Amino acid sequence: MSGEEALLSAEELEARLRQVGAERYHNLHRFHRRLHSGGCTYEEVQAWALNRYYYQSMIPIKDATVLTRLTSSEDRRQWRKRIEDHDGLREGDGGIERWLKLTDSLGFSRDYVISTEGILPATRFAVDAYVEFCRARSVVEAVASSLTELFSPNIIGERVAGMLAHYNFVSRETLAYFSQRPPQAQRDAEFALAYSIGHARTRAEQDLVIKALEFKCAVLWSQLDALWGAYVEHEIPPGAWRPGQTAAQGAAA
Repeated sequence: MSGEEALLSAEELEARLRQVGAERYHNLHRFHRRLHSGGCTYEEVQAWALNRYYYQSMIPIKDATVLTRLTSSEDRRQWRKRIEDHDGLREGDGGIERWLKLTDSLGFSRDYVISTEGILPATRFAVDAYVEFCRARSVVEAVASSLTELFSPNIIGERVAGMLAHYNFVSRETLAYFSQRPPQAQRDAEFALAYSIGHARTRAEQDLVIKALEFKCAVLWSQLDALWGAYVEHEIPPGAWRPGQTAAQGAAA
């Protein structure tokens, strides 16, 4: 085989995946830097939380899609922990509930947030594309697309520290979603990394695993692009939430 076609070792494949994160993860995006350095207005933080809810709410749906395609009982046991983390094991528990507490604190009514009526079109398109990717592509590609979790503990640390330092309208309680995520993300990333390396048995499959992670990074990046255009450059598309749209907020609900 030529050098280009040679199967990567496990160490080489992991290094390539980590390189994707170093070059493409959304901690490099200008909106991320603006948010965590205190540069965002209150309304920009509102818009970020409102739009990010759609991503959070669709993660367990994406994970349920992947779960139905895993053939090993042990793999399914490991994967369904992700659904439990987001949906919770009981009413009032889980990551989605903690995210709603953040949007509560930012003045939105729950009905409005859950309706996703005010999210940006690009947010919906990006998240729906991710769910469809995990439904339509191979299982190993679907699992590999979740490997952004390799990089999330660091961005979460930046996010919490930066927001607490710069915004008096957030607190550790309202940012509780993030306090739970680092150990969960580390556990999930370890499983997904081992699965991706172990099930990508040809160079073509390894390349698809790398492309899957690049795709997921693009999904996250495009959401921040949309927020920047709409709420920093003030090009808000028709139908999306607008700052001062009090009918959408908790006080008017």
